[in-house]
This record gives sequence, C-alpha cells and structure tokens, in this order.
Amino acid sequence: MRLETITFNNLKRRKGRAIFLLTGLLIGVATVVALLSLTNALAERARNELESFGANILITPRSDQLALSYGGITLGGVSLTAHEIAEDSLAAIGTIPNNRNVAAVAPKVLGAVEVAGGRALLMGVDPEVEFGLKKWWQLMGSRPEADDQLVLGSAAAARLGLAIGDTLDVSGKRFRISGVLQQTGSQDDQLLIARLPVAQRLLGKPGQVSLVEVAALCANCPISDMVNQISRALPDVEVQAVQQVVKTRMHAISQFRIFAWGVAGVVILVGALLVFVTMMGSVSERTREIGIFRAIGYRRSHVLRLVLVEAGLVSAFAGLFGYLAGVGVAVGALPLLGDGKAVWHFDPLLAASALIAAVVVGLLAALQPALRASRLEPSDALRAL
Repeated sequence: MRLETITFNNLKRRKGRAIFLLTGLLIGVATVVALLSLTNALAERARNELESFGANILITPRSDQLALSYGGITLGGVSLTAHEIAEDSLAAIGTIPNNRNVAAVAPKVLGAVEVAGGRALLMGVDPEVEFGLKKWWQLMGSRPEADDQLVLGSAAAARLGLAIGDTLDVSGKRFRISGVLQQTGSQDDQLLIARLPVAQRLLGKPGQVSLVEVAALCANCPISDMVNQISRALPDVEVQAVQQVVKTRMHAISQFRIFAWGVAGVVILVGALLVFVTMMGSVSERTREIGIFRAIGYRRSHVLRLVLVEAGLVSAFAGLFGYLAGVGVAVGALPLLGDGKAVWHFDPLLAASALIAAVVVGLLAALQPALRASRLEPSDALRAL
C-alpha cells in the first residue's frame, strides 16, 4: 500500500477534521488575498488618476513682488521684474538627470486680444501635446490643426454666440471655429485656444511662452528631485509641483497596504496555530495506527512523510480555494471602495504566492506533529489500547 493511498483514505475517513482544517486555512488565505487585491486595485486606480491629473510640474516666470503698506493700510504689491520664458530655453529640460521621467512638455502663451468689440483671453498651445495632456477635456469638433483654426471654451462660445464652423476676427485676423470645449468649471471655459506660433505673433511675443506644464506621468517619479533639477537648468523661472491631491491618496493607500500586511501576518499566524493544534490532535488520535505501521516495517521517514503529505495536500486545496474566495470578496468590495472606477486585474504572482504560502505554512506548522509521530514505536500502539 502506498503512503499516498493511506493519506487519501485517512482524509476520507476523518472528513470532519479535514474540512475544519481546510476551512481554517481557506479563511486565512482568502482574507490575505482579498486585502492585497483591494490595495493593488486601489493603488492602480490612484496611479491612473495621477496620469490623468495632468501636469505634475508647473513652470512660470519669476516675478519679485514688493509689498507696500503705510500706517497699517496695505497698498498692494508692485512687480519689480516680470518677463516671459524664452521658448528656446525649454530644451534644457531634456538635459536634466531624470529626463526619462518627462512624458510631455506643454508650453503656453497667454494674452488678451480684441474680439467682437470686447476682450478675451487667448492661449497658444501645441495642440497634440496639450490635448493629450488634458485628458479631461471633452472637445466637440476638432483641434486647431491649421493656423486659421480656433477652439473656444464653452463660456467663450456662449458669450460670443459662436458654434463650430463660424468665423471670428481676433485682433484683425480671421479664424474659423474648429471646436468647442465642453464645460469644465474652470478658467478653461473662457479661453480662445490657437496654435502656439499663431498666438505668439498675435500677442507680439515671438519665441516666448507664459508658462510651461511638465508631465511626469508615473506614480513613483521623483517629482521633488525633478523640480530641483529643472530649477537648476532654468534658473530664472519658478518651478512648482502640483500633484498634492493624488499623492495624498497614494499615501493613504500605502498606509492601508501596511495595515493589510499586518492583518495578513496575524491571519497567517492564526492559520499556522490551527494547523499545529489540529495535526497534534490527529497524531494523538492515530497513535495506535502509527504504531502498527511501525510494527509492520514502516520507517520513521515514512511516518514523517505520511503526516506531511496529509498537511500539504489540505494546505494546497486551502490555498487554491482561498485564493478564489479572496478574489471574489475583492471583486465584490471594489464597487463600494473604488466608486466603481477601481478594476481587479489577475496577478499571477499573488495567485502563486497564495498557493505556495498556504503549503509552506501548513508544512511548517505540521512539522512538529510529524516529528512526534515519527518517534512513535510499536510499543506505543500497545499502550494506546
């Protein structure tokens, strides 16, 4: 009779003990898998939000302000130096040590223009970079691909009474409206958006930009280091990071991940104790049976293998079903925790880790009972009668 046959027969004969052991380990594995799956899904959502948030770094002209007050009355501030940024100088961004983390550089020029007897704010951009960066923009129509095309913000289009296909004179130059931005609830609704070279000519700012947005679209990019590096490469500008909102969420998720690992450690410890107590009880219950095995010629290594195979088999099934149960819990909980935006993705490393961890924990917890069983002698079977 093979040892594996004895193991299977013992599990069939003692179904209650096997189910109890399987259920205990299954709950532990499911808890760990559910927590780690939730943290991974929420972290992935936060990373996606970071990529959709837009610019991580904002570059603006340096301006020294002098605050004036007299007799406790604030008279406002006086700008001592204010200048635009030379467009040619932006090439220095590509020379910083972390230039591989720079996903996009979006220069803009801003200025007031005359339209329909009034004034409006014109913004010149590189359409391909700008519309790729502002992923939350919803455009009706098309981008300004030609020099005579213009995109209007929703409020500007409503104020001027214009729609796609209409024409508009801007500071003496005629433009055709190629698109209208849907309402964003920000200053973008008031903009007139044209190509960068066209706007520079209209505003009398050739080769100059008013501000630059730099996108470092990755969750772990060294933003602080990049800010310092750009500041050294462009000493005459102000460089600021603008990703505090998403970084705060990433910090909260990292704290939740630490909590998940803490709970996982406790659950694994409880599962190991459960296996240990159950297997010790099983060995005590089977003292007569093991003594008979020793009497008919089974070696200590055979008895050791017998107990460990039983524990390993139950642990493997617990790891498999525990992983499936944990994934089910995570998928069910994500709509509640992730506002329907967090999505579960299959992680082969987590699946393999759950199965391997369950087997390893089960074998380590069953090792002491297995060693105790291997030390039993035929005479112990007689004493057990």
